[in-house]
Amino acid sequence: MDGQTYMDAVITPHRSLSERGFIILIAVVTIANCFSAAVFVYMGAILVPFFLGIDVVAIIVAFMASYRAARQVQRVTITARDVVVTHESPNWRKVVWESPTAFTRVAVEEEDGRNVGLRLALSGKNVMVAQALSPRERGEFAKALETAIWEARRERG
Repeated sequence: MDGQTYMDAVITPHRSLSERGFIILIAVVTIANCFSAAVFVYMGAILVPFFLGIDVVAIIVAFMASYRAARQVQRVTITARDVVVTHESPNWRKVVWESPTAFTRVAVEEEDGRNVGLRLALSGKNVMVAQALSPRERGEFAKALETAIWEARRERG
């Protein structure tokens, strides 16, 4: 990309549970399942601990998938020449949208006064951006996006 960069935004999904919180959660679930397993074994239900173990493993797998998805980010870069949207993770980078800044427009979808979608559009084609943001944050990002595109167009003009 050449020229000044008017926006280089990295949008990351929010995860409210930290790594420490995850360890605490798994410890509590494991202790609760061990207690339950002991009660069931005492009652003669020998196979129940096996299923409780599967339960703990399933929770761990679900959280690991969630944390892996959180490492994937969306980057929006605006220069006077073009607007580029990429999806990135630690191992790969994929450009999903590239368009001339002069012809790219921002389309905000609203429902009941709330910002429910944000798209970049050009000639009938569009791409969703900032899906990981809350509706309020998405509205603020839309304004920043429009401002950056306007400033980039002004440089070319």
